[in-house]
Amino acid sequence: MYTFKELRRAAKTPAPGKARALAILGNCSTQFLAVAVRGLAALENLPLAVLDAGYDQIEAQVLEDGSELYAFAPDSVLLYLATERLYEDFLELTPESRRDFADSVLVRLEMYWDAIGRHTSAAILQCTFTELADRALGNFSCRVDSTFTYQLRRLNFRLQERMAARAGVYPVDLLAVQAELGRERFFDPALYYSAKMAVRLDALPYAAKAVVDVEAALSGRIKKCVVLDLDNTLWGGVVGDDGPENIEIGHLGRGHVFTNFQRWLKELKECGVLLAVCSKNDEAAAKRPFESNPEMVLRLEDFAVFVANWEDKAANIRLIQRTLNIGMDSMVFVDDNPFERELVRSMIPEIRVPELPEDPALYLDFLQKQNYFETAAYTGSGADRTKLYQAEQAREKLKSSYATLDEYLESLEMVGSARPFEPSGYSRVAQLTQRSNQFNLRTVRYTEADIRRLAEDPDCLTLSYELRDRFGDHGLVGVIVGRKTDADTLFIDTWLMSCRVLKRGMEEFIIAVLMDRAKRAGIRWVVGEYIPTPKNGMVRDIYKSMGFEELGENRFRADTERFRPGKFHIKESEEA
Repeated sequence: MYTFKELRRAAKTPAPGKARALAILGNCSTQFLAVAVRGLAALENLPLAVLDAGYDQIEAQVLEDGSELYAFAPDSVLLYLATERLYEDFLELTPESRRDFADSVLVRLEMYWDAIGRHTSAAILQCTFTELADRALGNFSCRVDSTFTYQLRRLNFRLQERMAARAGVYPVDLLAVQAELGRERFFDPALYYSAKMAVRLDALPYAAKAVVDVEAALSGRIKKCVVLDLDNTLWGGVVGDDGPENIEIGHLGRGHVFTNFQRWLKELKECGVLLAVCSKNDEAAAKRPFESNPEMVLRLEDFAVFVANWEDKAANIRLIQRTLNIGMDSMVFVDDNPFERELVRSMIPEIRVPELPEDPALYLDFLQKQNYFETAAYTGSGADRTKLYQAEQAREKLKSSYATLDEYLESLEMVGSARPFEPSGYSRVAQLTQRSNQFNLRTVRYTEADIRRLAEDPDCLTLSYELRDRFGDHGLVGVIVGRKTDADTLFIDTWLMSCRVLKRGMEEFIIAVLMDRAKRAGIRWVVGEYIPTPKNGMVRDIYKSMGFEELGENRFRADTERFRPGKFHIKESEEA
């Protein structure tokens, strides 16, 4: 972790012109928190402009139409209500009114959220409340509803419920940061009373990381896959020497350590993170524990890709990356061997390679603290992602048995659907906009609240595309957002697609449906734009390949009256 001094030095680097804009509002002094956030973002190469609204300016900034906050036009607004200030407010209440304290704070927060939502489309980053035990009744305070301890814990629980029900509000879990550091390392009473700072200087980098992690996820920087070694990483011992029945897992030796590690990895998989194996091993021997050892938590079906051979691990990771068709910077490689870690770091600088502790008992705690898998959306269907990639490998295997690509594509019996954005799919659409980097023409990120606003905007044409074939359902694979710029013209604000369905005619299907819907709506011209990024070079010429004429400056246009779709083997679902 960086020191505050290092972050303050890095904060002097000017944010680039295309930076996300984050406004920080607090009921305490947030000046140094803003510096720490700005500095950490710079060190993480995350373009971020930060506005510190000053001490205790939340209501002035949020409730006034012409405030500095709204002039700043933020992409995100961080709300930090320090527990210590809340405690002072609590003590001023009568014993009877203290029983409603948590509810009153929530009413105030939702008033802030509503006001921000009326003025901006900014994501709201809401800090959780750190612990403060006033010990008014000692341990008994936990069960008396008029104590601050009771109300504070009730407040955090109910805050979580409100955030879960509210699109566009994202938690910044300062309570978890305090739990990691301990209250004495997080809070300095002398500093609070002299400068109204609720976070110690040496704890600011940890608080800043919680904020920057959320900002990175909202910017599309999401880790999608963890690549795992096996021997002495997923279990203790060497399977080739010890045999699958003698490796340390479950009740054998240090087995409990590895069992809990596997349980956590299983949870990641159920949340949508892909698991892959990269092991120097005989493949049959490497698979045997998953097949025959009853103590194993993970099974072969939990892995999207399984690579075990005697090739170097950097080459095998590249194979895994090509198979999954995801960015190398969205992968984390976990291996107990320092030599293998350094090899992969040196040959694949983009991949994240944590420096695991020597003691396996520390693996889980260490990796949890790194918070590699921060996300800005959750649909509850993450466990299906592994099956999608497994089905994809079956498709690729089938492909080699056909003489031509057309024959292969026709054999897939593909059925596509295109629907306007619907409430049940808002979260999935938002998640796809945040995760898609390669096939993304303008790389615009949307929150769930943004998606709802677009769906309700009469000047927007929205389409979410799904695809299925004889191997299974790909689910949501494409998104179009079109905005009417005048009565005759639709501008494609967003066109993105999952690379899992690349080169199957889905590109042509998406544009064919879009042009048809636009024509039916009385629109003559459809205009597209390509904004280059380091990751989306693959779609540089996509509009030209779809038959659009080039207007210059990476803008393209097609006439809905004259447009003729390219060839594709996808039948449109009658349910669409």
